[in-house]
Amino acid sequence: MSDQHHTLPSGAQPRDAGSKNAAAAGTATQRGGGLFSTEDWWAVWVGFVVIVAAYALFASGGSIKWLAVAPAKWSSIGQAVHDLAAHALNYIALFAVFAVLFGASVVALKQRLAHFLPSFLILFVGSVLIFTLGAWVSAAKYNLEPPLVALALGLIVSNVFTLPQWFSAGLRVEFYIKVGIVLLGATLPFTLLVWAGPVAVAQASIVSLVTFFVIFFVATRLGLERRFAAVLGVGGAVCGVSAAIAIAGAVRAKREQASVAITLVIAWAIVMIFVLPFVSRSLGLSTALAGAWIGTSEFADAAGIAAAQAYGDFAKHAGGAIAGAPEASLQAFTLMKVVGRDIWIGIWAFVLAIVATTRWDARDAGAVQAKADAGEIWARFPKFVIGFVVASALVTWIASHYSLADYRKVVTPEFVAPITALRTWAFIFCFLSIGLTTRLRVLTATGLKPFLAFTAGVAVNIAIGYALSAHVFAPYWHSLEQGT
Repeated sequence: MSDQHHTLPSGAQPRDAGSKNAAAAGTATQRGGGLFSTEDWWAVWVGFVVIVAAYALFASGGSIKWLAVAPAKWSSIGQAVHDLAAHALNYIALFAVFAVLFGASVVALKQRLAHFLPSFLILFVGSVLIFTLGAWVSAAKYNLEPPLVALALGLIVSNVFTLPQWFSAGLRVEFYIKVGIVLLGATLPFTLLVWAGPVAVAQASIVSLVTFFVIFFVATRLGLERRFAAVLGVGGAVCGVSAAIAIAGAVRAKREQASVAITLVIAWAIVMIFVLPFVSRSLGLSTALAGAWIGTSEFADAAGIAAAQAYGDFAKHAGGAIAGAPEASLQAFTLMKVVGRDIWIGIWAFVLAIVATTRWDARDAGAVQAKADAGEIWARFPKFVIGFVVASALVTWIASHYSLADYRKVVTPEFVAPITALRTWAFIFCFLSIGLTTRLRVLTATGLKPFLAFTAGVAVNIAIGYALSAHVFAPYWHSLEQGT
């Protein structure tokens, strides 16, 4: 498998010192492309079509919830089969919409639609089964998110069976991830920063900056390349699968590097589900302080919610042994992680895309260090990151018309949640495609160094999170327990 098949760029080529000509060719391709002739721009347009359609229906009192179908939680095979059968028409409509949107880009990019459609149909059916497996209650308990399940199953299939050549037409890893990132922007309005309050934003900023630079420093000192270090750094700093995916696309990291980062995020997220509530109980932390610490140090939203909820439930039945209202743990976690930290995905994606474009690309191509001209920066800059920012700005404008309570009760279920579901579909397509095009030896070749770098960030993250939550900003978090 060539290096080109292992990366997450738009038109990028191998990045060793001898690939100067290849990199120049990739840049030339982007320079010559218009608004409808590059994969980056088509990812933006597909994302915008979905977002605009969702808002048009929302503004008129409707919703795209019917189309943005997702499997319901289930504990038995019978429940899962019944849910799939009950929503069969929804899944058919969803496939048709994706086929039209993705098919239009295939035609515009002068690729063969006749090869893409049957391949994408198989990919879609596999994704439905994976999404359903991810809805299993036990899978949710261990934070086995659908993208990770897709990667694992894809790897099993690709390493056990020989796939036909024509099937590769539907495995458009880079395109799916770019569409998903644009849709991710629509779920993160900048208004969340205002709603979180200055203390939550300050704490989130400190954690995000310190953890990123610790992981990045250790990773690069261990010999890992800068792009890989950046993906690991943001995966630990923002903490989440979406963050690792977004940064991998923004800096054009290799696809197996994104997979390793996501695996580490999930692994530590599972560990922290049990460790953080246990240590919080041992230290006698109040519900709000524990929730803030979990929000600062947990590595995925689902895992953090589970840990915060567990601590609140423990406090409810502790007979007064744990101070604070039970719901304060979940409230503090939400302000800290879901609001304060997650918004940093967009900030890191934009900043690191600029750094990768203006500095790393030139170094990797063997170019002389000089100030890049505006045209060169624009040619190399990943356009889907612009789509992410514009989508976030649009939803920020929408959110500005609502209070936080109304946003959660009205905007989230009718507008944001369906887009989130469609984003998850795009990520599943992406990671199933990665698994189906990757050999296990590629993943194992990364060795122990990524684990050591990420774990260094984990240690710093936990220590800083405790100090900020239980001491520096403790009065702010205590105010949640008092309803002030």
